[in-house]
Amino acid sequence: MARPAYPKTLLEFVAQFNTDEACLQYLITHRWSDGFKCPSCGNGKGWWLAKYRRFECTGCHKHTSPFAGTIMHRSHLPVHLWFWSAYLVATHTPGISAVQLQRQLGLKNDETAWFLLHRLRKAMVAPNRGLLQGTVEADETHIGGPAKGKRGRGVAKAENKALIGGAVEVVTYKTKKGVEKERAGRLRLQVLPSADQVDIKQFLNQNVALKTRIKTDGWHGYSTSALVGYTHDRAVQSGSTAPNRYAPHIHQAFGNLKAWLLGTHHGIDPKYAQSYLDEFVFRFNRRDHPMAAFSTLLGIASSSEPLTLRKLIEP
Repeated sequence: MARPAYPKTLLEFVAQFNTDEACLQYLITHRWSDGFKCPSCGNGKGWWLAKYRRFECTGCHKHTSPFAGTIMHRSHLPVHLWFWSAYLVATHTPGISAVQLQRQLGLKNDETAWFLLHRLRKAMVAPNRGLLQGTVEADETHIGGPAKGKRGRGVAKAENKALIGGAVEVVTYKTKKGVEKERAGRLRLQVLPSADQVDIKQFLNQNVALKTRIKTDGWHGYSTSALVGYTHDRAVQSGSTAPNRYAPHIHQAFGNLKAWLLGTHHGIDPKYAQSYLDEFVFRFNRRDHPMAAFSTLLGIASSSEPLTLRKLIEP
């Protein structure tokens, strides 16, 4: 079963996914690119039951929906609305809010759009994504509303603030004139319980490959213990080594993140901060190929576990 090409333009998208059946077929080829395989018994043959929109295994005769076990599991929305949602989220440069999505798709209320967006965001983290490597800039910052009466790292204690850790690859390239320059590569963002050496070490170990050169400021959380296994390039901040000069790429990413949260979403509840960080990282890492991002999002969505509303909103 050959995987179909993803659309390169809006016109191609409209032509390719003009019916629920076309969307469903595209989803099936993403989930079972080598042909249907029964999740119950492992048999590689099945009949497609068009009336029920599911496969029947020729071995155990159990039925399997293309949506079963995915973020679209038990969704009452038409499949073409899922495709339009994925398209808008992946290709709209500044992102899209729940209110905007509701208006674009004609959904009954913004709660439906909000839940839909959070399920798509869950599908933006590939389970087998690679670790950052090479040269990486790492730092932390706070996101959320104003923290009255608090300054510096103390704002993390404010209820409407979330502390996050960030790491971005530094990619070196040459211009057409042969001039060597740097740009930001892949990005990782994660909510942190604190900025101590234990939490920083865990963040780095989960996102950055060992033996990587990591550039940080002089914060004591980036201790020898936290950076064991890495090459640590540490700069104590001073007038000549301001954060945005020593680590420009991670600070630019932080700046873009805060502008996006404020401009598109008008602020967020810290409880759902990681969900928004996942969307920003997904968009940032695929900023040069938005239509490919749409195809990637659908592929991950078809292999991600379901997200119920109760699980999303529970404390």
